[in-house]
Amino acid sequence: MDVYGTKQIRNVALLGHGGAGKTTLAEAMTFVTGAISRMGKVIDGSTISDYDKEETKRQFSISTSLIPLEYEGEEGKLKINLLDTPGHFDFTGEVEEAISVADGAVIVINCKAGIEVGTLKAWELCNKYKLPRLFFVTNMDDDQASYRELLLKLDKEFGRKIAPFHLPIRENETFVGFVNVVKMVGRRFTTASDYVECSIPEYSKKNLGIAREALMEAVAETSEEYMERYFSGDAFTQKEISTALRQHVIEGDIVPVLLGSGIHAQGANMLLQAIDKYFPSPDRYECIGVDVSTGERFTAKYNGDVSLSARVFKTVVDPFIGKYSLLKICTGTLKPDCNIYNVNKEMEERVGKLYLLRGKESMEVKELKAGDIGAVSKLNVTQTGDTIALRSAPILYHRPDISTPYTYMRYRTKTKGDDDKVSNAISKLMEEDLTLKSVNDKENRQSLLYAMGDQQLEVVVSKLLSRYKVEIELSKPKFAFRETIQKKVEVQGRYKKQSGGHGQYGDVKMIFEPTNDLETPYVFEENVFGGAVPKNYFPAVEKGIAECVRKGPLAAYPIVGLKAILTDGSYHPVDSSELAFKMAATMAFKKGFMEANPVLLEPIVTLKVLVPDSFTGDVMGDLNRRRGRVLGMESNHSNKQVIEAEIPMSELFGYNTDLRSITGGIGTYEYKFSHYEQAPMDVQKKEVEERAGKVDTL
Repeated sequence: MDVYGTKQIRNVALLGHGGAGKTTLAEAMTFVTGAISRMGKVIDGSTISDYDKEETKRQFSISTSLIPLEYEGEEGKLKINLLDTPGHFDFTGEVEEAISVADGAVIVINCKAGIEVGTLKAWELCNKYKLPRLFFVTNMDDDQASYRELLLKLDKEFGRKIAPFHLPIRENETFVGFVNVVKMVGRRFTTASDYVECSIPEYSKKNLGIAREALMEAVAETSEEYMERYFSGDAFTQKEISTALRQHVIEGDIVPVLLGSGIHAQGANMLLQAIDKYFPSPDRYECIGVDVSTGERFTAKYNGDVSLSARVFKTVVDPFIGKYSLLKICTGTLKPDCNIYNVNKEMEERVGKLYLLRGKESMEVKELKAGDIGAVSKLNVTQTGDTIALRSAPILYHRPDISTPYTYMRYRTKTKGDDDKVSNAISKLMEEDLTLKSVNDKENRQSLLYAMGDQQLEVVVSKLLSRYKVEIELSKPKFAFRETIQKKVEVQGRYKKQSGGHGQYGDVKMIFEPTNDLETPYVFEENVFGGAVPKNYFPAVEKGIAECVRKGPLAAYPIVGLKAILTDGSYHPVDSSELAFKMAATMAFKKGFMEANPVLLEPIVTLKVLVPDSFTGDVMGDLNRRRGRVLGMESNHSNKQVIEAEIPMSELFGYNTDLRSITGGIGTYEYKFSHYEQAPMDVQKKEVEERAGKVDTL
């Protein structure tokens, strides 16, 4: 593939709900540009985008695929870097990585399915990143699909920004072409995306007039001169219309609606034309970072003639083809066989060849200029989110804003001795997916795997087996309960052992009482008079208490909120020892703790749930069922409510799936640990029974 300058590049993310047709549309665009000779099908596992075994098996996208296309535009050849993103919510991290380097977005809508949750999420992401966007309505070949009804819904949901650039032409309930509203001509499809001019049907003229008038108003609003001409009845030239519409689309004031059928490649050419005409090249935007050498804010346009800097936005790790770091060049030009400086790691690395990835195919390229997207293989220290630059000009860019995973499960290796293999394999998967986390929970002696949802966890298990030949099994995690006491008790602990020669003797009287400080395990004090227990044994007594609070006698959980006071005791001048007093303290502790009305404490988190107004009642009802306490609710000014609640950590197991079910997938949540509080008796009883075998006995 040729090398393209910044102005000849378009970086476009394909967004939308799962199953809307993004991958099929990407395949159609690849086909009509001549990059492939025949279209693959998702159902056959033969598309360029969905090349991973898991994707072909499940028939949906799991990772973002990069598809560079060459297109002959109105002013010369373009390079369009398509970023085909997953639509399933568990893989939102892939979408966030892609959109962080996109300069425009195509939101794909299945005409029959209409506006879905993924459509709304795509719109919100475009708003967040201030990306120009257009809608491409696919599945127009389905005679049950109502384009007019969809336009009304789009207008209601997103307002007057919605501008249909195409209207469908149907004959005998069959989709045969479209009316180009901008040029006021009819188009009839011949083969795939090719078309010939045709007359505009009478039934289209009323809607065409409304759509055309709205476009002309938008054109008039771009300048006072145009406004005066519009009101005086002057017609705009086609070039004036295109220029004005481009300005509006780039600024986000107009969102065009195009249509077609991905599976028949109909409309793909018109979409490519729209990307050429209405989407910006990278040089419209600024690169914003920090100049590490001065600590000052760095701002520059995408420019190939200055010092090199680039952002690594994604990593691909394949056991056969190796590791690829996908990057977007921000400034300067990256060439093969050169040294680069990883600003985050403060280390130099050697770049060998440069590649363009098209699905699983890698193509060598001579250089990558500012604004372009490409790949470098086998970088040793560079990871997703890192910035590479020249050591003499160390610029640091922000990492992609990636969602935090809150769904987690416990995992174990199925085969004994595979722990290291599993750990290494999970590390490689985490390099690829920043929403995947592995946590070693030492307290509960369990390994935890965090992800965006159950489906992502299921895919991870499958990838570990198919790629790395290791098996893990997932199960419900253990939760970090605590133990404490509720009343004051005074007890004696005496340890006496005689077995020939010197014996062992230690005798203590102690008071145990609650401190109500649930962040501190214990407080030790001594209040001994008259030398009943020599001072040199005080540390041994405290050591016995310190060891006991690690594993309580109720359910073998750590103890908090305990005060232990040594008040009296006795000793033997020959047989007493530190060990004896430590054991005496242990005996006193276990007896006293069980007499002091012990209880289990469960971890409580502060939960925030973001949902549309219409779902607040159902969500709060579900939280009450989970023993949650709703603390309050406030609007975020986007017709959504933020519900804040306190809820036991154990009750959040499975919450991600249930929240999606209640809200149709649009609800999101986050939480953080808040405090411990007493567990209900039924929860306590169950936990004590389950952990009876873990409790130490004297």
